[in-house]
Amino acid sequence: MMSGRRFAAFLFALSVAITAGYCHAGPRLDDPEEQRSQRLRMVRTQIEARGVSDPAVLHAMRKIKRHLFMPPRYRAYAYADSPQPIGKKQTISQPYIVAAMTEALKLKPNARVLEIGTGSGYQAAVLAEIAKEVYSIEIVPQLAKRAKALLKRLGYKNIFLRTGDGYRGWPKKAPFDAIILTAAPPRIPSPLIKQLAVGGILIAPIGRHYQRLVLLRRNRKGIVQETLLNVRFVPMTGEAQRLPDK
Repeated sequence: MMSGRRFAAFLFALSVAITAGYCHAGPRLDDPEEQRSQRLRMVRTQIEARGVSDPAVLHAMRKIKRHLFMPPRYRAYAYADSPQPIGKKQTISQPYIVAAMTEALKLKPNARVLEIGTGSGYQAAVLAEIAKEVYSIEIVPQLAKRAKALLKRLGYKNIFLRTGDGYRGWPKKAPFDAIILTAAPPRIPSPLIKQLAVGGILIAPIGRHYQRLVLLRRNRKGIVQETLLNVRFVPMTGEAQRLPDK
């Protein structure tokens, strides 16, 4: 019979597994057919079921092997309906959020995209399946190095990755048809807004403790802003941390 402490630990571990959508170690992902099955189920039950319908986005989410972008110890949960740790206090976003943010950008095949926060490289890969060019900036050197090596190994030649603070964007490559932030600043950095092309869309989680997903559109008259939904992202570090909340 388990002691009270051991039983409590068991219940906690079981609840974590169930929350992630699996039990114990989760499904084995060393079988290509099992990998594909998990991806298709992920898209069907987590993404399409919540209203994402852009064919290009759905194709990218079905194609890209999300488990490759995660540390080995977490790969069993790669297709779960939740974010997962990737090291250095960063996460790979929930699959639905990746898909929903990508769809909101309304990318065209000739689009040039700026991503702030490369992280694992997964979001960049999704963008690169749809857009012509993706410029991505990662402030954590270890994550940037790992993502760059993986994206190169996977054959992506339209992703250009730089290590550094993304607060000021990538002026030499501006303007961009779309800008996406995968970490939350207190407010949108003004240099990024300036790098958005006319007709372009910027999407970002905004806020310190309680965040909202905000979408900006630039037209010839200025900027139109709307709030999409409440979210939880890791904070944007570097210069963005010195921004006031309003």
